[in-house]
Formats: sequence, structure tokens, C-alpha cells
Amino acid sequence: MQTVNGLLAFLILWHGANGFSSTGAHRHVSAGASRRLRNNSLSPLRVTSTKTEEELREKLARNNEDLSEVDSKVLENFGGLEDAQFLAEIKKERPYFAVLAEKASETVDSILKTSKSERPDSSSSTGVPKPRVVVLGTGWAAHALLKEIDASKFEVTTVSPRNFFLFTPMLAASAVGTVEYRSITEPIRKVNPEANYLEATCTGIDVAQKTITCENVVCEGTTCTIEDFELPYDYLVVSVGATTNTFNTPGVMEHCIFLKQVQDAQKLRKAIGNCFERANLPTVTEEQRIAALTFAIVGAGPTGVECCAELRDFIEEEGPRFYPHLLKYVRIKLIEASDKVLSVFDGALQKAAVSSLTERSTKLIDDGFIETEMTEVLLKVGVKAVTGTQLELSDGSNIPYGLAVWAAGNGPLPLVLDLIQGVEEQKEKAAWGRGRLVTDDWLRLLGAPSVFALGDCAVINDKPLPQTAQVASQQGTYLARLFSRGFEFSATVPQKNTDNEGVEAAAGGSAASSDGSDTPLGEDGGEKVPLSEKLGLSIVKGKFAKPFQFLNLGILAYTGAGGALAQVQVGKESVKSTGATGYLLWRSIYLSKQVSWRNRLLVGTDWVKTKIFGRDITRL
Repeated sequence: MQTVNGLLAFLILWHGANGFSSTGAHRHVSAGASRRLRNNSLSPLRVTSTKTEEELREKLARNNEDLSEVDSKVLENFGGLEDAQFLAEIKKERPYFAVLAEKASETVDSILKTSKSERPDSSSSTGVPKPRVVVLGTGWAAHALLKEIDASKFEVTTVSPRNFFLFTPMLAASAVGTVEYRSITEPIRKVNPEANYLEATCTGIDVAQKTITCENVVCEGTTCTIEDFELPYDYLVVSVGATTNTFNTPGVMEHCIFLKQVQDAQKLRKAIGNCFERANLPTVTEEQRIAALTFAIVGAGPTGVECCAELRDFIEEEGPRFYPHLLKYVRIKLIEASDKVLSVFDGALQKAAVSSLTERSTKLIDDGFIETEMTEVLLKVGVKAVTGTQLELSDGSNIPYGLAVWAAGNGPLPLVLDLIQGVEEQKEKAAWGRGRLVTDDWLRLLGAPSVFALGDCAVINDKPLPQTAQVASQQGTYLARLFSRGFEFSATVPQKNTDNEGVEAAAGGSAASSDGSDTPLGEDGGEKVPLSEKLGLSIVKGKFAKPFQFLNLGILAYTGAGGALAQVQVGKESVKSTGATGYLLWRSIYLSKQVSWRNRLLVGTDWVKTKIFGRDITRL
């Protein structure tokens, strides 16, 4: 029964709303504590409890809480142990099924919201300026936020040099022609028509002045210039993702192909064809053919493994049709510095992945195209340097190659590093962040509470999460709902305004609902109270926002030849699938996770087209 429930939760919730996960339990809080949390008072609190400090500390210890983990500045703002205890309680991790229930209620809220035929008028009839929310990036976190945020309450602007959302898990498939690039992209303007989009690159953030500096390319005729402009904000959401980490390995930037953007997949697709065409020339020796058709993939995480699997599928399925005489020269090397592939997976699934990549029976041997398996997995060996013709490994050996793909981890973008250096609290937390922006449990940047950081460029203080699309998407949805439901972020714990004030308070004006009336948001005359709030799943005491809590639904990886790994999380246990069963889960979930019906139709059509007609090897 647990397995069935886990699979149903995995399929339904992964397809549904991806956010507003939270933590904490319902506990009593004194009236004084509640009042000070609302006002964020800096004055000392009176401790009305008759217990001594030692007794209160013992009580906290019994509740598995450690006051040393509570920030000293928070204690100063709260002024007493009762408030510190409330903060510790609200930040407590919730049970898996409690968060699952919250996710289910949020999914219902999202379905009811999207079923409405009309959206509120985005114009402000009161003349009061709406708070300006600037979103940097168009990746998973930004897309989820833009999809969920009520842009009728805010002036939402997205800034990114990329005007589309990219379904990154299928980049490897697009690099070999299993699916087309445009099938896994969606224009960002379609996500939320009420939000503005600026095609530009953010080059600087001034948290003191609340402005960002941007650069955009302006072309007139055949002449192009770079122009700068500034953009003010009330709230800034930094969701710029990460770049590929080269670990300062010499030659990587010059000679390797990455797999982060559509341009990378296009470049890789052309390079694969070029390797075969070069090896086919009559002037090339046998040794040169082997080198030209040696494909080296550095990094055995999900990106590297799926790239290896897709490349092998391409060679096995298209090679006999187009390059039968060259197949005996093909070599695929998957290189990993650690002692395992897919480190986030269970050990049994890791072994299954290696077996699928290296030991599966192949029709190429039976038909006489090759004599031995073409794929080799090299563990516990790093890359010291990359030249134009070979990889220099840490064990002293060299691998001549025709194509090298670098998929060895994430690194920070210059904008993120500059922001870390510009905020004192971020510099103090630099050792913990390791190149990422450090936030509190509500995703606010430490040292700059009007700035939020989501996705691969951020890490929650003392709560590291994996750098995955699943985490980023849930964070974006969570933050969007805090915005849309009128939470104030200036308090230590974000809270709903119980007075006659709405979201316009952030801009210094009085509140009004979107239709111009004086009814406070979330009350009888305004918006319906979300189901998760009615049930007390997403807020405490009717107004305090619970912190973000990631709901791990599981992980997937394609291993080639119609096989995949699926590790579905059910609480602390996991349901594991391999082979055809894992492949069915992988395909169904990836298809359902496409961000529009257009994408689902295109991806499904590409799969059918590839199965019937094969992949297009044209190099355009």
C-alpha cells in the first residue's frame, strides 16, 4: 500500500503545483510574542513566564531545539526566550505526510485558480503605485514564480538575456535529435501575460538604493551597440541559476562542450556529426579514426549519465543506417573523479546504471558491426588538463578524443559573486554558501531582506538542498504565494497583515483590493482564503508564514536502450524502479512536467517520429 500511495503522490504532485512547502507545528504563542512578531519591534520583551532561564533552556532541549542555532540578531529583535522558542518551533521540520497534505491542498488551490475564466484587472484604479517585483532569470524558479504570482497586485518585471523557459532535463535528448530544441522551450511572455519582460543582462545589484544595472544589445541595421540602464525595485528575486564548474582545470573552457543551454545542445549535435564525417575521410588513418570517434564525457551525475545514454542510443540506432563501417572505431568514455556514478541515487540503482551503460547486450555485436562493448566507465580518476587532442588524467594516462563534454558540476556566476561581496552578512557566510547566496528559511537574502534568492544560485542557511529543478520550482511557487497572499516580509517571520492594509503598503500607500474597493485582501470581500490556510497547513496562528520546506518527490535518470532509473520518495523510504518500469515513469513524468500542452504535444510527437523515422542527422 505504501508503494502505491508513493507512486500516486509522485505522479500527481509532481505534475501539480510545486511549492508552498513549509515547516513548523501549531504551538501556543503568547499575545505579547504575537504582537511583537507582527510589529517586528526592536524594544526588549517582558518575559511573562515564571520559569527561570535555565528551565526554559531545558524545555527547549527536550523539544530537540538548540538555542545556539538561533541567530543572535533575531534574539535581540525578539528580546526574550518566548519569542526565540516560537521561532525555533515554527522552523521545525514537518513530517513528510503533513507537507504532502499541504501540497495536495495547494494543488487544489492552483486548479481552482486556473479554472477561472477571467483574471483581475492589472490596472490600479486607486492611483496608488503597486510594489515593483523584479525577477532575474527565466529558469525553473523564475518560471514557477511567474506562473503563480498574482501580477494584478504587483508591477512584475522579468530581466533575462534568454526570453524562454528551457526544460533542461531533456537537453541531452535534443543534442542527439531524439527531440527538437523548440519542443522543450516555451516563451517566457506566455507564462504570465500581465508581467513585463526585458531582454537584458543584469550586471550589478545595489541593495542600498534598491536598483539593478542592466545591459542590453541594441541593433540598428547592421550596427549593434551595448546600452546600460537602471531598474528600481521594491522586491528583487535573484534566480539566475549557475554556470558549469571547471574547477580551474586547464583547457576546459577552450576545448570542452558544456550542456547548460540550448546553444550547448546545438553545438554538441553539430560536433557529433562532425566527428563521424571527419572519420569517414579517406585520408584518415585507423588510429586517427579511433581518436576522432572517441567521445569523452566528464562527470557521472545525471547530466553526464543521460548524455552518455543518449549518445549510445544514437550510435546504436542510427549508426547501422548511416555509418556501419565506422562503428567498430567508436569509443565512449564516462569519467568520474569519485567512486560512484549518480551519487544522489541508491547504491543498487548506481550499479544498475553502470550495468545498463556498459554491459547491456547490443545488436551491434550480433550483427558484426563491433566486437566488444563500446562504453567504458572510469571511476576514481580526475581530469588534470584538456588539450585540443587529448585528456590528461590524474592517474597519468591520456585519452585521445574527438569530442569532450564537461558535465562536472555547478559554479557561481559573476553577478552572484559580486552580490556576495557587496553584502556584509553574505561575506560572513561565504564559507557556508560556497559561491551561493545564503538565505533565511523564507528565502530572504541575509543582509538584504527585500532581496530573495532561489534555485541553483542560493542555499538556505544551515539547510543545504540539492541543486535540482525540483527544488527551484518549489521555491518559486512558495515565494509567489507569499507575495500573492499579502504577506509582509519586513517582520522577522513573514505574516499576513490583519489590519486594513494590503500589498500596496510596500510601496508606501494604503491598501485596496484589485477592484478598487477598501476591502482587505483575504477577507470576506476580497479573495477567497486558500484551502491550505483554512486547514492551517501553510500558516501558524492564522497569519505567520511557515518557512519553505522541500518535498522530495524522487529522482529520475535515463540510462539508455529503453531503460531508466526511478527513485520515488515516500517519507524517509524510497520506491526504486529500473528497466522498463523506470522508463515508463521517466517518460510519463517528463511529459507531464512540460510547462504547456504545446510542449507535451511536441515532445510526444518527437518521440513517435524518432521511433518511426529515426533521428535527423542533418547538420544545419
